[in-house]
Amino acid sequence: MPVPLKRFLEKNALKGASVSFMVREVASGRVLYRFDDERELTPASVLKTVTTASALAILGEDFRFETSLLYDGEIRDGVLNGNLYIYGTGDPTLNSSELHMEKDSLLARWAEAVEAAGIRKITGRVIADESIFDTEGVSMKWMREDLGNYYGQGSYGLNIFDNQYALYLETNGAGAPPSISRCEPAMPFLIIHNYLKAAPVSTDSCYITGFPFSNDRYLYGVVPERRSRIRIKGDIPEPGLFLAQYFNGYLLRKGFEIKREPSCYRILSESGQWPTAGRKKLITTHSPALKEIIRITHFASQNLYADALLKTLGLRYVPEPQEVISSFERGVRVIENYWREKGLNTASLWMYDGSGLASSNKTTARFLCDLYVFMAASPEVSETFFRSLPQAGVEGTVQTMLKGSALQGKARLKSGSMSRVRCYGGYVVKDGKQYAVAILINQFSGKNSLMRASVEELLLSLF
Repeated sequence: MPVPLKRFLEKNALKGASVSFMVREVASGRVLYRFDDERELTPASVLKTVTTASALAILGEDFRFETSLLYDGEIRDGVLNGNLYIYGTGDPTLNSSELHMEKDSLLARWAEAVEAAGIRKITGRVIADESIFDTEGVSMKWMREDLGNYYGQGSYGLNIFDNQYALYLETNGAGAPPSISRCEPAMPFLIIHNYLKAAPVSTDSCYITGFPFSNDRYLYGVVPERRSRIRIKGDIPEPGLFLAQYFNGYLLRKGFEIKREPSCYRILSESGQWPTAGRKKLITTHSPALKEIIRITHFASQNLYADALLKTLGLRYVPEPQEVISSFERGVRVIENYWREKGLNTASLWMYDGSGLASSNKTTARFLCDLYVFMAASPEVSETFFRSLPQAGVEGTVQTMLKGSALQGKARLKSGSMSRVRCYGGYVVKDGKQYAVAILINQFSGKNSLMRASVEELLLSLF
């Protein structure tokens, strides 16, 4: 065992911890360093690299999600005697903050298409059709503290605004609950149970909790006292329904008339009211190309994007007769089957989502390095996958890692962290050679920042 690795493993913070580590030279496949590389550990957001690599290899870098505006019934004298539908295929980028687009530019295009069809009045309603996926928007393996929080947003057939909203708070003296000044976007149907308290602290430590399809949201934790503006984010309980409501309101403000209240597939189908009439298309809009979606997924560690990709892959899975299987599990089956066919040992890959949020997810440093070597050796995807990973010390979630060191800009890494978990996966380029690197650390003690510094020290010593 090389001295730097031995010194790393002897640190007090790693007593009782589990570590899986490997470095492989890409060109030759030769293993330079390893430690317990077949130990199955929680990879946190490093699992996103498995999801994105699979999507890139299977769907291709130019794949785009489609969202269509359709109608049923007939248009006569400016009146649509029928319904207007928003049909989604899981696009996670609709009005996403990651794209830095004008807030309602997409809705404006849809409204223009409605007007161009000669429609000024709708006798039915605006309906969100999110039926391409099931209603299991969040993984059954996610923790209670994740549900309702902005990063624990569900992924559905229709998504909007990253499936997130922001609450703006004002605080007075210590001990008093903050007041909620506004919500963006406006969500008047939310029922907020505010158990927050102000305290003499510098940063907030608060949770928004709640379940999918429920309008009740609970605020817990501590916020700084005497602040005029504090922003906390939560998840939209039912993005499909909210999109129908939001577009309905947009059309009304533009002077359209709509007779009935907006709704969505889940509500109408469960009540036996789902319309079955044929539909005609008004317009189809497209997401950015997959190569851009993957870059954002890595740079921003976007859970919604990753889970949407997993479920999209799952559309390729053909269930057995009488088989009941979730949209999450379909995606997992497609990924496992694909890599098994490519010769990778998937026995150590345990996926319950595409984002890495489930602590039940497990994999090994060996599997990750095998995956990274395969991607680097595949000319049609290698450059896109490599450049989608942020440069350490320069950008993304590893912007401060290895900053000012000899490896700044030479390591492209996806980071992953949760309580007592710190992981990295990606590549290091040194002296003209490319190396696949994976390090998974579970159940360490001490601060995350100190463990990150220890990983930096290890990488600098080895390279």
